Amino acid sequence: MTETPHHLYDKHADTLSRALTAIAERGYWSAYPESPSPRVYGETAAADGEAAFRGYLHQRFPLDQPGTDGWVATEASPFGVELGVTYPHAGPDALLTAATAALPAWRDAGPQVRAGVCMEILARLHAHIFELANAVQFTSGQAFVMAFQAGGAHALDRALEAIAYGYAEMTRHPATAEWEKPAKGEPLRMTKTFHVVPRGVALVVGCNTFPTWNSYPGLFASLVTGNPVVVKPHPRAVLPLAVTVKYAREVLAEAGFDPNLVLLAVEEPGEALASKLALRPEVRIIDFTGSTAYGDWLEQNARQAAVYTEKAGVNTIVVDSTDDFAGMCRNIGFSLTLYSGQMCTTPQNILVPAAGITTDQGHKSLDDVAAGIAGVVGKLTGDPGRAVELTGAIVNDGVLARLEEVRSVGEPVLESHPVEHPAFEGAVVRTPTVVRLSAGDAETYEREWFGPISFVIGTDSTAHSLEIFRATVGEHGALTAGVYSTDEKVLDATEAAALEVGVHLSCNLTGGVFVNQSAAFSDFHASGANPAANAALTDGAYVASRFRIVQSRRHA
Repeated sequence: MTETPHHLYDKHADTLSRALTAIAERGYWSAYPESPSPRVYGETAAADGEAAFRGYLHQRFPLDQPGTDGWVATEASPFGVELGVTYPHAGPDALLTAATAALPAWRDAGPQVRAGVCMEILARLHAHIFELANAVQFTSGQAFVMAFQAGGAHALDRALEAIAYGYAEMTRHPATAEWEKPAKGEPLRMTKTFHVVPRGVALVVGCNTFPTWNSYPGLFASLVTGNPVVVKPHPRAVLPLAVTVKYAREVLAEAGFDPNLVLLAVEEPGEALASKLALRPEVRIIDFTGSTAYGDWLEQNARQAAVYTEKAGVNTIVVDSTDDFAGMCRNIGFSLTLYSGQMCTTPQNILVPAAGITTDQGHKSLDDVAAGIAGVVGKLTGDPGRAVELTGAIVNDGVLARLEEVRSVGEPVLESHPVEHPAFEGAVVRTPTVVRLSAGDAETYEREWFGPISFVIGTDSTAHSLEIFRATVGEHGALTAGVYSTDEKVLDATEAAALEVGVHLSCNLTGGVFVNQSAAFSDFHASGANPAANAALTDGAYVASRFRIVQSRRHA
């Protein structure tokens, strides 16, 4: 049976084609401009988006879903702004029954139609990108520009990347084939049809820090491959994913599909809704970003589902030498400051030979390296007005507790201090701390200190640094790694070590590319090759297990 193209596929075919080219070439490409400039989005776009965001506050969120049995509010903004949004609550039975009923028509629509509808959802979200950015900002604590870029444009790019990979995998084989085998007399002839069959209901468990960026790949990888999706946000960051679900349901309904293909699952305090959903037999796919403990629990207990997890890691930089000491310090210092280190890719352990390093400014001691990095952080956070546009706000009390705990660890090079936000009186802002440790303090630096906390660790040599790198990342995982060296042999040795422990490596970053940022269509995020994550965003393996090929054959 030949699939009939849907008008939405035709509408977005050129963009999909360009995305397919981008994932094959791995060069720079973006479908969604990352600048919130009026010259790009129009003079009224920012004001209209903010007004739409504020229209949700202190109201019931406009979402008509089956099984609503109450309304729930769980969010507390890191900026101290009262949100007061209440969301429809429904139990697992109602959500999963509705999602399961929506599957057959979506499955039968075929890859082209599903891709077209998914891309129309992205277009609708892009049209409301300022609304989305405000929702991300005030629930995650990101500064606005970062919320716009990471929570808006880059999240949409990652979603499109997942759609492209999903479409490529679904269309790798023909929909039909004529089979003819020579035989005595007449050949044997059969017509074979190959159906893309989705696994079943997908569950996306969102995180507080990057509610859209981390959720969109799984959401759209599952949806484009034919699976209904239940979106369960973090209790403190519901609004960005509620907005996403709202516009997704609108587009699905307009395209003639059951809007219950995408549902919002909001939990009451203490309900453990994610765990209840995760163990249901109807749930066949789970995407999760968050703590190692819960990610491990999902992998061990949700045995009926394909589980994709991104968990904690110990991101590491190996410093051997540099021909741009100032640039190295600027680059690392900026990476530590951005969003107060509350990125799963932020460096934590900076390994430096205790005897110091060779640089373009002559020999630099371990103390010089630590002071150079700390000096950049101090400069970036010295002026409150400028600082908060980089640091944002602290996302939860756990980060504050770790900042207090680290005071009793090691030798402080730069201490954290509160910053008064010039625009939001109730914002919780803390500057990064840099602490000096020795190689023997493994009990401290081998655990993840999520937040604005980093360690400069003195080692016996670069070879010793690489030993520590292999041991810590091999056992505890990491999403990113970096190295600074003017010696090609050291760069090669570090790359070999990175391959051994399955972590992405950045070499000698001194300019406008940072170790904690990755570009859709070019960079893979996580590798699935170490304990920090069991999957990569985004590759063929991330999408291919979300469906199966089931064939039927008939005599021609």
